[in-house]
Amino acid sequence: MSIINSFDPADTAVIEPSSACPKVPDFPGTILSCFTEHFAELIVRETGAKQIDHIFAGRTVPIYEIVYKGNRIGFFQTLIGGAGAASNLEEVIAKGGRKILYFGSCGSLDSSITAGGMIVPVAAYRDEGVSYHYAPAGDYIGIGTADRLAGVFDGLGVPYVRTKTWTTDAFYRETERNMAARKREGCAAVEMECASLMAVGRFRGAEIYQFLY
Repeated sequence: MSIINSFDPADTAVIEPSSACPKVPDFPGTILSCFTEHFAELIVRETGAKQIDHIFAGRTVPIYEIVYKGNRIGFFQTLIGGAGAASNLEEVIAKGGRKILYFGSCGSLDSSITAGGMIVPVAAYRDEGVSYHYAPAGDYIGIGTADRLAGVFDGLGVPYVRTKTWTTDAFYRETERNMAARKREGCAAVEMECASLMAVGRFRGAEIYQFLY
């Protein structure tokens, strides 16, 4: 038995997210999330966001509401790493989130591709553990929301590239050999959450979007 044999399509688990985080009436369906404290503080300060809820992940993670052009948008700073980010996502979905957009920094495997614009991942290499509990084993997980996100960037005139990304939960074990293998497969970025988040979203029927920089 190994991690690639971990997927069980059963609808329920021993502990369900709804047990820890019951659905919240009038919870925003659209959620924005970042990974860094600097951006979180900037967003809260510049938008006048108000805290409406929280999740607990070893520390209290505030959930805010932003009102933009009459639309209510939730916002929170997620944990870094596939396992922590996936757990946060599960609980936000349980509360009522249906469309969640993540943005965060990444490493570049090919600066000639990634320089000068945002990065829209189209598939994520599953070099982490979370996704194998949410989807059948496979090297990559596709990102069905990539086209829509790219269309938004087109409409805004924001430069971007579409590429595969390498999701790993072993930050200090990105070896030269493994990096070369991912580059041969078309990965131009490396990060720690994308495959995990996409697998959770697919399993739970939520729309997950992510761009990198």
